[in-house]
Amino acid sequence: MARVVSISSRFRDLTGGLDGLDVDARSVRELVRMLEARFPGLGALVEGEMALAIDGEIHQDALMEPLGPHSEVVLIPRISGG
Repeated sequence: MARVVSISSRFRDLTGGLDGLDVDARSVRELVRMLEARFPGLGALVEGEMALAIDGEIHQDALMEPLGPHSEVVLIPRISGG
């Protein structure tokens, strides 16, 4: 199972205070669907406002990235600038 962690307060708000959870997903797309099903609004938050670090490598658009059985996915709020 992939381990998903975040320091985002919005993540904790949507998960009832959790800062991490395990998800049995083989791709980021599947992970997002599973997060949305388990915690409504969380999948949309991940897709729209988060960058992902998968096993230490940061991805801005990660939906097609595979996940291994022991992957760590860190959700990082995207930084916008102007």
